[in-house]
Formats: sequence, C-alpha cells, structure tokens
Amino acid sequence: MFSRMLSNDLPRSRILTLMLIVLVLGLAFAPFLFPGVKSLNVAAKILIFIALVVSFDLLLGYTGIVSFAHTMFFGIGAYGIAISITHLGPTWAAIGVGVVCALAISLLLSLVIGLFSLRVKAIFFAMITLAVASAFLTLASQLSHITGGEDGLTFRLPELLSPGFSLREDDWEGPFGAVRLNGRLITYYLIFAVVVAMFLVMLRIVNSPFGRVLQAIRENDFRAEALGYRTVVYRTLSNVIAAAFATLAGCLLALWLRYNGPDTSLSFEIMLDILLIVVIGGMGTLYGAIVGSVLFLLAQSYLQDLLRWIAQVADGMPLVPALFTPDRWMLWLGLLFVLSVYHFPTGIVGKLRERAVLRRTREVK
Repeated sequence: MFSRMLSNDLPRSRILTLMLIVLVLGLAFAPFLFPGVKSLNVAAKILIFIALVVSFDLLLGYTGIVSFAHTMFFGIGAYGIAISITHLGPTWAAIGVGVVCALAISLLLSLVIGLFSLRVKAIFFAMITLAVASAFLTLASQLSHITGGEDGLTFRLPELLSPGFSLREDDWEGPFGAVRLNGRLITYYLIFAVVVAMFLVMLRIVNSPFGRVLQAIRENDFRAEALGYRTVVYRTLSNVIAAAFATLAGCLLALWLRYNGPDTSLSFEIMLDILLIVVIGGMGTLYGAIVGSVLFLLAQSYLQDLLRWIAQVADGMPLVPALFTPDRWMLWLGLLFVLSVYHFPTGIVGKLRERAVLRRTREVK
C-alpha cells in the first residue's frame, strides 16, 4: 500500500528513508514540536517551497528544461488569491475563484510560452522565460489599481482560517510549550494536506509512461524524436503541468501570509533559491525537494541566530567574533552551498542512492 502511494518510486536508501520519515513527521507535528510564531512560519514556508521545487524539478530534473519564468506562475497563484479576496471578500467562494482564475491564466501563458519558445535551443528558451518573468514583475508593480503596486495587497481570510478563530478558549499545553489552536493551525494543516497530495500526484506523473518519455527527452531528445515522440508536445505539457503546480504553491503562500506583493512571490531571489534547493537536494529525484527545502530554509532562517550565538561565545577572542558576525550570514550560506555541491555533486538524495547501490553491489559479490 505504501509502495503504491509512492508510485513504486521508493527512496532506495535506508539513510534516505529514515531522513525522509523524520522530516515528514517533523513537518506534520511542527506546531506541537516547535511552538512559536517564527518556527511555524518557517515550517509553512518549507511546505510551500517543497511544492514549488517539486514543480520546477519536473522541468529541470526530469525534462531538462531551464526556465526562469517559474516564479511568474508562483506569483500568478498568489495574486489570484489576493485580488479575488480583496474584491469579493473573505469567503471560500472568493478563494475558489482566485484559484481557478490563476490556474487558467497560468495554463494559457505556459502553453503559449511552450509552443512558441521550446522549439529554440535551451539557452534561448531560458533567456525568453527570463524576459517574460521580468516583464510580468514590472507589470505587477505598475498596475497598482489591481495588484496594489509595490505595496501589494493585504486581505482577510474566511473566519475558519483567520487567527481570531479559536478551537478552544485556552492554549493547549504540549510537552514543548503552549500551542494556540486557532485558524493559523488549521491553515497550516490545510497547506500540509495540499502539499502532500501535490507531491504524491507529481510522483505518479514522473513514474508514468509520460514521465519516462520526459526522461528520455532529457537524456537524448534526438533519439526520442526518432522513436516517434513529439518532443515539443511533451515539453510543452511538462511546462504546463509545472506551471499549474507552481500556481497552486503560490495560492498556498497567499493563504498563509494573507498578503502578496512583487517581492513576496515574483522576486528573482526566489528563483535563485529554487535553483539552489534543486541542486542541493538532487535533480530528478523529487525527494530532493523535501531534503533540500528543509536544509536550505532552516539555514536561511536560523543561520544568523547561530552566528550570533557563536560570536557571543567567542567574545574576547581575536578575529572570531568578527568572522561570525550575523551580518556575514550570506557568506556562510554560500560556503555551505559550495561544500554541499563539492561533497554531493548529484545532490544529497542522488549521493545517498549511489551509496546504497554500491553497498548492494558489494553484498551480491
């Protein structure tokens, strides 16, 4: 049953399996294991990025397409929710309208981009998507009467998802601190359920005959074309599916933040984060999205606190406090990325799977 849920694409490594179990359980019980506003925000952001990175991995890892327009679809989803609720009010119907309209726009744009751009070489397609994403970012910033411009849109959610809604009057006293059973907790588990469903669906897609063709195109598109597969059609469908998943991830982001602006969902920094997470976790694995998102976002969120603690402990020592000052957290984050690529050239998941294969080969011999 478990194997069927994972579409028979098991982790294939005991260490990886244990790691994934710990990470998934940690995210499932994060509100109770790590009570607090910041920790809950980090856990929710990890879930949203898992969905976003999984969708990008379908393009880069399984189809071999480099696209810089992925954050555009992410932003369309977030703006779909924000604009719909702002104009229609904090209702479930408004959320539904926002999701449907955002998906429709994303599917249309991804189809047009795919049909007109995927016939060119990879580098030119990457440049085209970069230009389209930049144009969309500029458009979102200037249409202030619709998108709120640079200030963005702040909105309220239905009562069940609002922070003011409470399941009980007092906080629940857990083993690690008090947990507030309110609308934020319900929103978190709504995001968790949607992300799990999206991950399982994507896992089914990449392990279907369609997914096998995408991998064949990634390895040798000329050979795939010679075998009778219309590579442009398959690449376009891959682009459309990835755009739909990125749009849904954007919808989840808007629901969690109750705000959306250009820097929140359309920033090019988000695109760089996605690329880093895919490389760290492992391209073409999907499981790498979970491992990479957790490691990268934890480092991004808590590295400054760690450096501040090290600087305080080493106070009085020569050079050490200056070297570990929190202002240099980007330097240390870059160093951690370089080390991860050096030691895990195929990503953490890829490296663990390679070690598992070598171990089994030795056992057979």
